[in-house]
Amino acid sequence: MELPSFADLPVAEVAPGYRLRTYQPGDESAWCRLVNECIGGEYTEEECRRELTGQPWFDPADLFFVEEDGEAVGTACALRRPDLGAEVGYVHMLAVLPEHRGHRLGRGLVVAVLHRFRELGYRSAVLKTDDWRMAAISTYLGLGFRPRMTHESHEGRWREVVERSGAR
Repeated sequence: MELPSFADLPVAEVAPGYRLRTYQPGDESAWCRLVNECIGGEYTEEECRRELTGQPWFDPADLFFVEEDGEAVGTACALRRPDLGAEVGYVHMLAVLPEHRGHRLGRGLVVAVLHRFRELGYRSAVLKTDDWRMAAISTYLGLGFRPRMTHESHEGRWREVVERSGAR
């Protein structure tokens, strides 16, 4: 999916009782727990450091968490990918624990990421998602993201997904 412009971004906010913050040293274990449980995989703290937080390009202001009572319950990352060029940011690994969904936490995280990209001088954003992740897709569509047709199967699949989401 792609968001062609950061014009008219809403404020990044989360529901009462939750707090939006950026990376702090030691957050690798929380990131792994969230991503493994919500997206799938078996990330370890070492892999997180090797692929993300330990990279020379990593900036703590790029990795967001939502927490409740000091516990991280959601995350998303403003990933800088050189292969996308200097003007396109990549929304990476949006994850919110199931018991905290329904409070628009994912929306707050994505909006925070988009504001970060704009702050860095990017002009647009892209992301990848699965067509069965309807809550996330509804969030993305509501923020102005549109499907990117990069495979012959996408047009039909996206037509069905957009219809199921209720977006127009």
